[in-house]
Amino acid sequence: MSRLIKRQLKKIYHVAFWKYYFPAIYNRAARSPVQKGKIVFVEQQNDRMLSNNFRLLHQTLVAHKNYNIREHCLGEGICSTREYIRRSKKALQDIATAEVVFLCEGSRLISCVNMRAETKVAQVWHGCGAFKKFGFSTAGLLFGGNAKESEQYSYYENYDIVTVSSEAVVWAYQEAMNLPADSSIVKPIGLSRTDVFFDQAFIDNARRRIEEQIPKIKDKKVILYAPTFRGSVGKAKAPDELDLKRMKEKLADEYVLLIKHHPTIKERPSIDAELADFAFDVSASCEIDDLICVSDICISDYSSLVFEYSLMERPMIFFAYDLENYEDWRGFYYDYQELTPGAVVKTTEEILCQIDNIANYDLKQIQDFKEKFMSACDGESTKRLLEYLKLK
Repeated sequence: MSRLIKRQLKKIYHVAFWKYYFPAIYNRAARSPVQKGKIVFVEQQNDRMLSNNFRLLHQTLVAHKNYNIREHCLGEGICSTREYIRRSKKALQDIATAEVVFLCEGSRLISCVNMRAETKVAQVWHGCGAFKKFGFSTAGLLFGGNAKESEQYSYYENYDIVTVSSEAVVWAYQEAMNLPADSSIVKPIGLSRTDVFFDQAFIDNARRRIEEQIPKIKDKKVILYAPTFRGSVGKAKAPDELDLKRMKEKLADEYVLLIKHHPTIKERPSIDAELADFAFDVSASCEIDDLICVSDICISDYSSLVFEYSLMERPMIFFAYDLENYEDWRGFYYDYQELTPGAVVKTTEEILCQIDNIANYDLKQIQDFKEKFMSACDGESTKRLLEYLKLK
């Protein structure tokens, strides 16, 4: 099948489902009244369970016992098109009579309908701060589509509140979601998912959970390597430039290395058998929140993980070996060199040098970063959101 025919079929699909079919499903279901206390959680990409972005919100509301709570995992990009349509139809039928809908990613499904005024949509997002560009901010860049396509097939319509981690990043979310500068939708009340980092019991249990998966960490310090993906979301690739053999030679006596790849990556780099007692791919076995709690040093690149990690006030190293290419591809909201609260390096040897001198790490740099980008995250974000929505 030629590329032109595929493009035409894709266009027909978009028009048929996003402009007519899904709105019709919603409108039919919306003839019934909104159900008091009905709350719907929607995972756009996860296909089986709610992510940690919703953990505390969901637990708090379930414990209340007076709410009718529904969960929908759409599996966009994971399920077949037919299955995605089936799941989306069921989700819309619930959303149409919900009092509150929670999202943690952009949602074309929510954006394509004329949402009734009685339903409130809360976008709690899945990352803190404002690092690499997304949404409308990428229009015209290699990573994003053009502005016309972004507007025609928006992922950011019908929101009543968007929670962010500080006042400093409100402008970036307004830009990314194509909201006017005077919009009051973006609220710096903190992200619910960060409350766990202020819960000592959660932090203590995180260590136990990771030790169950990786017993080797019991007598070692932990380095977390958590890079973001390269390329487009649909064809995400993992970076593979870190010299694991050299890392083991220099660090194995004192450290273990836990590698957490981005969840959109389907094929992760293998780890040689000779490194199996030092480097561990925990992408599928350990949650990122637990890894943040237990690691002593974080190596990342362009991932928003570094904002959450700053709450720990521990050293970070930025392995940006392809910085120029990545900036051309996707871009950043702030100057990368000025933003990053740690050394920016391009080789494994530079990483090892930084770890050798980790005792001299500039903690003030981390604290200033945290104050600017995470000031609204204080362990009470879930409470503030539920109060805003009058759910508690």
